[in-house]
Amino acid sequence: MRILKRILNYLIWTLIAFLFAIGYMLIILGGKPEIESVFQIFIDALYMYAFIHIGSIIGSFIALTFILIDVFYLHKKLEHKANAWRIRLLVILAITIVTGLIHYILEKVIDVI
Repeated sequence: MRILKRILNYLIWTLIAFLFAIGYMLIILGGKPEIESVFQIFIDALYMYAFIHIGSIIGSFIALTFILIDVFYLHKKLEHKANAWRIRLLVILAITIVTGLIHYILEKVIDVI
């Protein structure tokens, strides 16, 4: 039962990581373009592909990084703390910000992506 509870807990944190990644992609890509011509249907499909594909990759990276940090460091430090979920939320937000900065630097500054 304890293992199932821990898996469910990490599943919830993974969903939160994906929500943060979707929020990051909304900031990067902006709002959905309005369709006014046939050509813009292609642009809309490209927008949705980039939104889902890149968002899921970034969300997976955030979730994996958070789970590794939580398993090897946070779980021991926050075992009996009342505000452990707040600290974990701040950690996942910090990971999202660092991931966003790395993505921005690789895409805009160095032009690798």
